[in-house]
Amino acid sequence: MNTCTRCFTDLWADELGRQLCRPCEDRTAGHLAAISGNRGLYAQLAHHLERGASSGGPAVSGSRTAPVPLRLEILNLQTAGGPVLGPLETWVRDWEAHGHAQLGEGGTLQQRVDHACQTLRFNLGWAAQQHTAVDEFAKEVASIHRALAGITSGEKAPREIPVVCSCGQILHVTLDTRSKTCPNCEIRYGHEELFRLNMAGERRAAA
Repeated sequence: MNTCTRCFTDLWADELGRQLCRPCEDRTAGHLAAISGNRGLYAQLAHHLERGASSGGPAVSGSRTAPVPLRLEILNLQTAGGPVLGPLETWVRDWEAHGHAQLGEGGTLQQRVDHACQTLRFNLGWAAQQHTAVDEFAKEVASIHRALAGITSGEKAPREIPVVCSCGQILHVTLDTRSKTCPNCEIRYGHEELFRLNMAGERRAAA
């Protein structure tokens, strides 16, 4: 292995044979640390559950009897099988099968998220060196971190840019996209290669 499977940069001499370069490993560890804990991104979802809570002030109901409407997308993020805990525990099960993690399904959802993040962080060094799907893991953790940070900070999701693969397939990328595989011809583009492709609108204008 001569390149990082996540960012496709060349590995340093002391990194050869690893799946992830050390910066990508450190970035993933940072994402896991930010997600977990009593003040982490997952815990902060509770402060954004009610409609209007993201404004920073108290949520106000228009009626004494009507319940305050809740944000269903955040409720979904907080469920056991939702897009936060579900994927994290799936990876814990996968690493457990390799003898490098331990699933903990007891306790509250917060405790389960904390346990999953902690055991994955603890064993990340092994995965960065040997797990052949660690790039998918790092990508999924980054996606979870980005979704949670977007809600808790109020930042909008990155704008998608449509670019055209050499086969004509339109690929939707953002400035944060590190790589993309075309679903049509299966060509895999790195970050710089993606932004050398024509934008979809430019291609139509030239046609």
